[in-house]
Order: sequence, then structure tokens, then C-alpha cells
Amino acid sequence: MGYTLAEKVWNSHIVRHEDGKPDLLYIDLHLVNEVTSPQAFEGLRLAGRSVRRPDLTLAMEDHNVPTIGIDKPIVDLTSRLQIQTLRENCAAFGINLFNMGSKDQGIVHVVGPQLGLTHPGMTIVCGDSHTSTHGAFGALAFGIGTSEAEHVLATQTLPLQPFKTMAVNIEGKLAAGVTSKDVILALIAQIGTGGGQGYVLEYRGEAIQEMSMEARMTVCNMSVEAGARAGLIAPDNKTIEYLRGKPHAPDEAEWASATQYWLSLASDLDAVYDAEVTLDAAQILPFVTWGTNPGQAVPISGHVPDPDEFSEERDRSAAKKSLAYMGLAAGTAMRDIPVDMVFLGSCTNGRIEDLRAAATVLEGQRIKDGLQMLVVPGSMQVKAQAEKEGLDRIFLDAGAEWRFAGCSMCLGMNPDQVPAGKRCVSTSNRNFEGRQGRGSMTHLVSPPVAAATAIRGTISTPADVVKTGTGH
Repeated sequence: MGYTLAEKVWNSHIVRHEDGKPDLLYIDLHLVNEVTSPQAFEGLRLAGRSVRRPDLTLAMEDHNVPTIGIDKPIVDLTSRLQIQTLRENCAAFGINLFNMGSKDQGIVHVVGPQLGLTHPGMTIVCGDSHTSTHGAFGALAFGIGTSEAEHVLATQTLPLQPFKTMAVNIEGKLAAGVTSKDVILALIAQIGTGGGQGYVLEYRGEAIQEMSMEARMTVCNMSVEAGARAGLIAPDNKTIEYLRGKPHAPDEAEWASATQYWLSLASDLDAVYDAEVTLDAAQILPFVTWGTNPGQAVPISGHVPDPDEFSEERDRSAAKKSLAYMGLAAGTAMRDIPVDMVFLGSCTNGRIEDLRAAATVLEGQRIKDGLQMLVVPGSMQVKAQAEKEGLDRIFLDAGAEWRFAGCSMCLGMNPDQVPAGKRCVSTSNRNFEGRQGRGSMTHLVSPPVAAATAIRGTISTPADVVKTGTGH
């Protein structure tokens, strides 16, 4: 019997295996941020330990950083303390840190791939659940807790029970206007936010193969919203071409052997998965969430569901609670829901392709009067590239705000928050109660839908927008 991609990566990283005990896995890359690391570093100090491999540890300021006025002291005292603590810890333990505003700073899950730090076949961990993003390269990447982070810092290993595997087949071609964000929202709507619990999801099929690397990252990023520990896509020629020439990619002498190994990681034809689910790509439409978890989503052409139509009492109760929080009535057409704010960014949809897709919709248009739109690049490199292409002018001319890199409005840990009672359409990954700010209401969408919504002021697709300017 053959092995799956996840099993191949796992097996190649086992440092110690004993029956009845967790495997001890070697970790190739440990990503650190300011929010989840302070206790881990303090644990090292109390135990008198050093960081085992500072060269395999990378720190990033991303969650708490402001996206305007970055040359000034951080106003929020908690955010300022966390950033300063990270800087002190990195200096003390010899860890490379990307400071706010530096040319390679940004959201760590955007920066890692763009620098070529993420390679197929690696194990990658971070105190952030969306580490699953790196799985788009065929890396086994997942979030860890503070005590686990301390263990990795001290030993460069982690004790873990093997995960189960689930094949997710997206068969056929996507229709025009359907994005990778719609694919993952459709999957979560089908299997639920707990459908992937205990599994590593491997995405396969024609629709996945045709996606760009950035689109694949969006899919893997939101694997955790399905309850999965990680998401994976087998390396192929697109993976190789994406990594070619990146600063931390293998050099010319190692390139041939590296790429040969990467391509060997694909699941064997006779590999057996613990579970399997299939979606017809042609049936997937642009999606939007209506509730307070990513699984509460419908096509934009649909309506807010009636809680009484759910078969399970648990789902009925959850729907009623969500609609009460979101201020929505069953039967309301999704296209009729007005919004106050639009957020384009995050580790889910803050890459250059995401900005290009939104700019295509916004070019020659104006966002609706009274609506605020924040455009926040996922990294300073993305920001520079967007400005080189003139995308920043398109956003500014449309009336949007163009910001510096950071996690921004994805979560309420920095100044970019949705005020209580306001409704936001967001390209981020979570729509939990208060996620974007206390009392805020969030609808998750793709970048083109976010742009169209900003123009019309109600949840919309690009097809709903009548071009009034030069456009494309």
C-alpha cells in the first residue's frame, strides 16, 4: 500500500517512534509572532534554555501593527508592549526579526512563501492556526500552542499523534467569476466547521491543478475553518516555477535534486485516505457567509436561510443565534444586504493577485458614498509591487484607503477595527462574533466580490457592477 502526501512528509520527519506514544517530529521552520510567543520565551528563561536552532526560526511583527502612522509610537499600550517584547526576545535569543515597515515585513504567511522560505516536504509550525497556508506547497504546516512553541524553540522537535487524512476532490473546471475563496467557502458550507476535525486535508482535482499558487494558498489557509489541522496540495510544475529564483529557494547546484524530490511527494496511486469528499467545480458559485462561522454560507444569488429549515436542532439553534447577532431576517436576498465597510487584505486574500482582481473591478469606479474601504497589502513586497503596477492609484481614485502591511482588520488586535453595530464585507477568514471588533458583523467574500460590494454598497458580484469608467 502506498503513502499519501501527508504521510510521506510525516514519515520523513520522525525523530523517534515508540508504540503507544506520540511521534517526535523534526520541525524545519518555526515562525513566531508577537501575540503567541512571549510566554514561550519566558519559559525558556525560567528553564535556563536557549533556542536550539535560531537559524530555523523567523519572527514577524504582523498581528498588532498599525497600518498607518507606522513611523510613530504604537498608540495601543498592549500592542506596543507585545511588539517591544518580541523585539527584546529576538535580540536576546538571536532570532531574525522582520520589523514593522521594513521591506520584507508583512503577514508571516504571506512573507514566508514570497521569500522562498516555504519548500515542499517541509514541516512548518507557528503560533497561528493559519500556518496551514504553507500547505499549498506540499509542506505539512500547522498552528501550535504556546507550550508547543516553547518545545520547538528549545528542541526543534514536537511530539505529535499522527493525523488522519482526507482527500478533497474538486473535480472539473470552475465557472468564470468563481475564485479559490468560493471553493473553500463552498467546501466548509458542505462539510461544516467540524467536518475536517482530526484530519489533514489534501486538495486534488482539475480545479486545484489549474489554480495559481496564490489561489492554492487561499484554499489551504482556510482548511482550519473546516476544523482541519492542515491542508495540503501536491507540488507540481507551478510550485517549482513559483519558487524558482526566490531568495531562499535552493541554489543552482541543489535545484535539480530538490525539484526531483518535491515532485516525488505526490500521493501514491494506491494510497488510502481515511475519508474522502468530492465537489463538482462547475456547480460552485460566488459564496458569502450570512452567520457567525465560516460554514454558515450560501451563494450570493441565494437568501438568508430560515433556521427552521435545518434538520438538526443544534444547527437550528446556531442559525437563530447567528441571525440575531447579525441583525438579519430569514428570506432576505443576500444581494439586498447593505454594508458599511469593506476590508481587502489578510493572510487569506492579501496577495498581489488578490489586489489585482479587486482593482480590475474598481478601475474607473467610485465606492459608494459613506462606505469605508481599507486595502491592506499582505506584505511590504506586495505593497511595492502593487504600487509599481499602479494598483494603489486605482484604489485611491475609487475612494478606498491604501495602507501599510499587516493583519489589519482581520482581527480586533490593532487599530483597524469595525465599530460596534457596523457591517463589514471582508476577504479575511473568520466571521466570529466580535472578530473584527466588539459588536461588529462580518461577511466573508472573495476579493472581486469585496470590490463590487464597495461600489454598490450591498453584497454584490462583479457581474452586478455597470462599468462607468474606462475599465477593462
